[in-house]
Amino acid sequence: MLGRLGAATEQVRTPADLDRCVALVMPGGESSTMSMMLDRSGLREPLTERLAGGMPAFGTCAGAILLGSEILDGRPDQIPFGAIDVSVRRNGYGRQLDSFEEPLEVTGLNGAPFAGVFIRAPVVEWVGDGVEVLADVVAPDGRRHPVLCREHTIMVCTFHPELSGDARLHAMFVERI
Repeated sequence: MLGRLGAATEQVRTPADLDRCVALVMPGGESSTMSMMLDRSGLREPLTERLAGGMPAFGTCAGAILLGSEILDGRPDQIPFGAIDVSVRRNGYGRQLDSFEEPLEVTGLNGAPFAGVFIRAPVVEWVGDGVEVLADVVAPDGRRHPVLCREHTIMVCTFHPELSGDARLHAMFVERI
């Protein structure tokens, strides 16, 4: 998606890779495995410093879990970065069979609703006062849950925008860098 927008990209696997980046996309995946890999690769400390220093980041699904301030239902050794003031529950909508798609009305996004693809998606349970909720959904429990949030240079979503084929959310992130 970033390449379609003309942004230069690089995979970040080491602290030296991170040194070459001005912003970061933390993708979906398995958040506890990603957390362990951050520790094994030596990336946790330099990434913590860069995020605290204002480096822009966009976390999708598992990336949102890791960028948040609190992980609910995570492993005891899973430490969030605290880059955005949200509490996120892992697999909040249920198992793989509970995955779904939902059209989203996104604040600041022109055009048609954005196709949210939720795969074993986390749920944002709480947002701090400084967090802007850009989109939400009504969950099976009848409550509205934020699914796209932004605070300063950090943006997180609990779905997979890259699977929609629609680059508008990535463009929104790139425009803020």
